[in-house]
Amino acid sequence: MADKLTSRSTDYSKWYNEIVVNADLAENSSVRGCMVIKPYGYAIWEKMQAQLDIMFKETGHENAYFPLFVPKSLFEAEEKNAEGFAKECAVVTHYRLKSDDKNPGKLIVDPAAKLEEELVVRPTSEAVIWNTYKSWIQSYRDLPILINQWANVVRWEMRTRLFLRTAEFLWQEGHTAHATKEEAIEEAKTMNQVYADFVENYMAIPVIQGVKTESERFAGALETYCIEALMQDGKALQAGTSHFLGQNFAKAFDVKFATAEGKLDYVWATSWGVSTRLIGALIMTHSDDNGLVLPPNLAPIQVVIIPIYKGLEQQNAIAEVAEEIQTRLKEKGIRVKFDNRDKFKPGFKFNEYEFKGVPLRLAIGPKDLENGTVEVARRDTLSKTLVNVDQVDSYIEETLPQIQTDLYTKALHYRDQHITLVEDYSTFKKVIENKGGFVSAHWDGTAETEEAIKKETKATIRCIPFEGGKEVGTCVYSGKSSTQRVLFAKAY
Repeated sequence: MADKLTSRSTDYSKWYNEIVVNADLAENSSVRGCMVIKPYGYAIWEKMQAQLDIMFKETGHENAYFPLFVPKSLFEAEEKNAEGFAKECAVVTHYRLKSDDKNPGKLIVDPAAKLEEELVVRPTSEAVIWNTYKSWIQSYRDLPILINQWANVVRWEMRTRLFLRTAEFLWQEGHTAHATKEEAIEEAKTMNQVYADFVENYMAIPVIQGVKTESERFAGALETYCIEALMQDGKALQAGTSHFLGQNFAKAFDVKFATAEGKLDYVWATSWGVSTRLIGALIMTHSDDNGLVLPPNLAPIQVVIIPIYKGLEQQNAIAEVAEEIQTRLKEKGIRVKFDNRDKFKPGFKFNEYEFKGVPLRLAIGPKDLENGTVEVARRDTLSKTLVNVDQVDSYIEETLPQIQTDLYTKALHYRDQHITLVEDYSTFKKVIENKGGFVSAHWDGTAETEEAIKKETKATIRCIPFEGGKEVGTCVYSGKSSTQRVLFAKAY
């Protein structure tokens, strides 16, 4: 663990990376652009995965699994999707290695083992899934199909950053098939709302829901719904997307169904996904110069108990009290750890769990035994309170939800303070460059204006918000008429 963390105000990128590495969340692997997710980081992902899985199943979805490899001909079938991901694809061309006769002990690709058809390592699974759906769907009675898969994907990123952008990452991807356009659109909107509910209620991160512009849509989608969050450095982060795919993939793979009226029609589709970049969002929204700060709803350890003692007699007496508290908390469903390792001093443990963002820390020493008290420290505020031993479990039950609420409120305040309405391009550029955050401005709806602003300021249209943007105005760049404010920002 680092002696001192780089200040986020001094070097935000370095601060972020130090938290990821020194909090034992992840590290760079020997494979270029890929990461090793360490047990503590993976435990956070497991909490996210478990809750999202519950929410998906509550909305009628089932889990399945599809191949990692996509035949190139299938990948090419939906042209826009293939073009959109082409530059990020890893491709398998051979299926075997052999010994190099000239260099014993070395292996080379066996030229005789060249694949008849190259295989794309999935950057996303629409192609292989819709090729499968063709055999699953014949009639309207087979619809809807509501499938999700938990998987890894590969997108050969050139500039990588742990969790935020790596060549391989973990995610879930939902793929649904419907009989009507209206049903598919409703599905895409519903799943976007599921993402918003999860990120706000479990990650304690406020989001803005909206739709992407045509240039920012998922490749092959007719509409992309999104949730956008704001990080503490004033940059936006796309936290989740849900796509209305129309009949594009059904037409590409000839997936038709017999309607109730006996006619043949193409199936309507959606896809939607979130990934391990949510861990990056969690870090950048809540953490501080003392390390990671975790919302209790996703913290692998919600409460840690640390004994302070001298000698075996004190150790045993304190352990008895600590274990009793631990038992009571576990019975209430609270994730608690009693750290009774005798190889590390209490001060080391305090620093370790503070850096790892454990929401509540309980310290029990000899004086606490005499007084029947426990010192409770909050990670988010760094405040300390003495609580009676017989009241500590009820105090923790009340405090954990309060921490969750306080973290959301703090992030919401920051987000709202960094949404700036602007009317002219000069002010727009100043806000983007100096203040950061979201800029709410009128846009004339053209790709030319969108691209010009991006080129000049590096700000993109993060979303056309569902709420609060409808009004007549003048485009901040072109001066042409506009009916909608959109949100611009620099983004990850």
